[in-house]
Amino acid sequence: MKQLRMPSYLHDVFGEKQSVGAILTILLFGGILTAALYYRFPEMTGHLPAWRSTLALLLIFDVFAGCIANFTASTSNFYAARPANRIVFIAIHVHIVLIAFLLNTDTGYALGIWAYTVIGALIVNALIGKHTQLFAASLMMAAGLGCMPMLPGITPYMLIIGMLFVIKVLFGFAVDHYGRGKPCR
Repeated sequence: MKQLRMPSYLHDVFGEKQSVGAILTILLFGGILTAALYYRFPEMTGHLPAWRSTLALLLIFDVFAGCIANFTASTSNFYAARPANRIVFIAIHVHIVLIAFLLNTDTGYALGIWAYTVIGALIVNALIGKHTQLFAASLMMAAGLGCMPMLPGITPYMLIIGMLFVIKVLFGFAVDHYGRGKPCR
């Protein structure tokens, strides 16, 4: 499939080159899942001013689309070649906390999910180039995904967002999926 050279302001999202099919898939997945969540849970934004609803939905779209984008070779390899960028990207990923704050729900759970995810992602990132990286990331992702549904009273839409946030940051982003980081030791 044809590769498009991405403008520099999109490198953090798509890497330097991305196929048209991957771009469409990422955008469609993010858009369709965000729309489905909004359709299924209209109470999620029903009580909010339009600006808060819009911002929350944009951040939700970013989590969902990024969940797929981070698994592409272009995005994974872009960050494998720029370890400092990867650390910054992990550190600034406060989306889930902002979403909970904007939706005025589950902020405590969102803080816990965020802390678990960021700490796990930093551990996984430290293992780049080691054979144990994928196993450690899988273990931490599975533990997070397994425990989240047991959080008492978590709203279903925040559960979905939280689960995809963990996949996006801890497993999709922190793992060097294509081995372009340091060589294995």
